Amino acid sequence: MRLVAVDLGGTHARFAIAELHRDRRPTLGAVATYRTADYPGLPDAWAAFRQAQGDRLPQAASIAIAGPVEGALIRFTNNGWTIRPATLATELGVERIALFNDFAAMAAAVGVLEDGELIALGGPDGPLPAEGVTTVIGPGTGLGVAQLLRRDGRRIVLPTEGGHIDFAALDSFEEKLLGVLRERHRRVSAERVVSGPGLADIHETLARLGGRAIVPRDDAALWQAATDGSDPLAAQALDRFTMAFGAVAGDLALAHGASAVVVTGGLAGRIEARLRGPLFHDRFRAKGRFEARMAHFPVRLARHPEAGLLGAAAAFQEEL
Repeated sequence: MRLVAVDLGGTHARFAIAELHRDRRPTLGAVATYRTADYPGLPDAWAAFRQAQGDRLPQAASIAIAGPVEGALIRFTNNGWTIRPATLATELGVERIALFNDFAAMAAAVGVLEDGELIALGGPDGPLPAEGVTTVIGPGTGLGVAQLLRRDGRRIVLPTEGGHIDFAALDSFEEKLLGVLRERHRRVSAERVVSGPGLADIHETLARLGGRAIVPRDDAALWQAATDGSDPLAAQALDRFTMAFGAVAGDLALAHGASAVVVTGGLAGRIEARLRGPLFHDRFRAKGRFEARMAHFPVRLARHPEAGLLGAAAAFQEEL
């Protein structure tokens, strides 16, 4: 069976023809990427993809959406697109359509990744457990969290809003950071710290505590300065980010009753070296009476160039 796999983010919409198989994971054709700002809505970007394919598309679509997939109207945070699930199949001219949260799709992708696409960050060597829960987590614009349940040969994805648990401060610096963020947000979730924008708040708090001037910069420039080491304070902020990420990942793995953790996303790939080190793993394992258990968790980094599209197709295939 063939379908159109779509990965819809705030900035880009990615399309590919996917082939589903009974005995192996979906395969993806060439990927087309469109800027959402260049199109009034999904049907217009779909039309551009259809034209590029010679006006011939499969009669099924699986769409991963960056946001909750619920209600009669789906709105995007970072663009003006809206989706009405009840009428979308008609608008796109297909017979069958499935919508998935983007991080649920990411967890579906993790379920079909090969061992070589799951890079060891910590814990024992070998493949992920064949049974049980894997916590899938990735920092981006927010903090995506999902559960992948393997049971009796099936792969069941459980979307969550785990990124919105309360952030727990574990030392005096994090107490100060928490106080700063509470003044702005009242309630401080984990993703206020463990996300792309969270690095700026960590950096600003470090600067103020050290009596240093704050140099205005956008998130992209700050992340570049932190990862390339050109700004020692930005690098220190990234160390702090890594520590907080380790603590949150460990908390969620415990809460999920998981037996493995897979980290995903472009930001995680940029800090792979830090995720291999003690800043992440000491916090991940520091769970009191469960410390020994946490040390035996396989922790992996997912590495696939189009995990969102693969996940959209894999989620559809699993439903079949």
